[in-house]
Amino acid sequence: MSHVWSDEIDEISRRQRFAELLGGEDKIRRQHENGRSTVRERIVELLDDGSFEEVGALAGFATRADDGTTVSVMPANFVFGLGEIDGRRVALGADDFTIRGGAADASIMAKQVDSERMAGALRTPLVRLVEGTGGGGSVRMIEDAGYTYVPANPGWDTLVENLSLVPVVAACMGPVAGLGAGRVAMSHFSVLIEGISQMFVAGPPVVKHATGETLDKEQLGGAEVHRRSGAIDRIVPDEKAALQTVRDFLSYLPSSVHDVPPVIDAIEPATSSEGLADVVPRNRRQPYRLRTILDAVFDGGSNFEYAGYGASVYTGLARLDGHPVGVIATDPYKGATMTPNGADAMTRLIDLCETFHLPIVSLTDQSGMQIGLQAEKSASIRRGARAVVAAYQARVPMAEIIVRRVFGVGGAGQINRHRFNRQWAWPSGDWGSLPVEGGVEAAYRADLDASDDREALMQDIHQRLEVSRSPFRTAERYGVQDLIDPRQSRALLTRWVRDAYRVVPEQVGPPSFGTRP
Repeated sequence: MSHVWSDEIDEISRRQRFAELLGGEDKIRRQHENGRSTVRERIVELLDDGSFEEVGALAGFATRADDGTTVSVMPANFVFGLGEIDGRRVALGADDFTIRGGAADASIMAKQVDSERMAGALRTPLVRLVEGTGGGGSVRMIEDAGYTYVPANPGWDTLVENLSLVPVVAACMGPVAGLGAGRVAMSHFSVLIEGISQMFVAGPPVVKHATGETLDKEQLGGAEVHRRSGAIDRIVPDEKAALQTVRDFLSYLPSSVHDVPPVIDAIEPATSSEGLADVVPRNRRQPYRLRTILDAVFDGGSNFEYAGYGASVYTGLARLDGHPVGVIATDPYKGATMTPNGADAMTRLIDLCETFHLPIVSLTDQSGMQIGLQAEKSASIRRGARAVVAAYQARVPMAEIIVRRVFGVGGAGQINRHRFNRQWAWPSGDWGSLPVEGGVEAAYRADLDASDDREALMQDIHQRLEVSRSPFRTAERYGVQDLIDPRQSRALLTRWVRDAYRVVPEQVGPPSFGTRP
């Protein structure tokens, strides 16, 4: 049956088919041979079935016949629209590497800018699947245009604004450079795929010209580079894991700062609380498994590592009785001190929780900021102080279980102890300005130097101090709120989180200071 606008309606369908061709069969085959999916395959994998509503599919670069009719359209190398993840609305912007490697000379920059605007305007989380230069320029553009320009990152006013408005996730889906790397960094959570994706400010040819270094993509910006660089939050083994990690991360967060985090049905912990009575050894120098505590305290399957570069400083998200919370802890098998990178990870987690109103649980075992020459060269004290400031600026409810150590500036500032936060300590608690073992020589030097039997006096001093350092002595003076049986930890935190979530609705809205990447 013919309609008044039948020809134009058919033309819409024809042009939509052009968009689905991407960069053509050869480029799609090359993408697959390199172990990477196409942009449209990724969208299908990430979003709920049939939920993608594309915006701007017909935008591209037309080839026309002499009579002006359109023969074909090469689509712009950026795909965006709205969809759903687990039934919740999200905005999605994804680079198409099959067309000029995602470079700006095959893009229509307004699409990328509008993907950011759309997320902010509709108050939806934003997912960026970044590959190539992410819309950045190339030298070829200079010759084609006949001029160059003073750069202004397109749409970055909106990128900055979105960090304080909606959750932003960025996944490196292949080699990422320049503007693309900037778009990854301008996020609340970033993912890199081991062996498949790399991220760098400039690629190997530019680096060789500028510095003389001869490096391939993996050596310059692969997983081993970024495992501890602080530029990437999570490294995963494959594309499927990357997209699932994006879905998992967003499940803890509200759609925007104007909402409270999503509460779901509680799930029993993965392991029994019974093991918590034995998890911390009496020997203070012997480590314990942090995972044992996480699995016994938080809802089963809910422990999600956040900034994975923190070394001994563990940062994560979890659920208590179905309520999302941020988690700060120490992994003794990776160290006891707050490293500079660990301080950055802690700052990042606290800022995330403050932006999106997640209460924070500290499983405190912190022996202070890292010391030594390398620590000083890495600005240990400044980066540690920044983490402490983040803890003090945050308004979200906090709770603390002191698992073992609390020493120095780092231990003192893991949560804000100058406001009321609920606090419990295990009988393994050990605290002070600095560890006794490290301070006896300095504090009792004159006595030790004057003693006829230095070793006997040292032993006597240690025995006297051992009595005074008992956590029960601290509890007697209300230096700690409560000493508890470790097996009570989940039950007490579960009661606390319900109280915390009565406060959370008062804190909705943008954070009091702009969120930084």
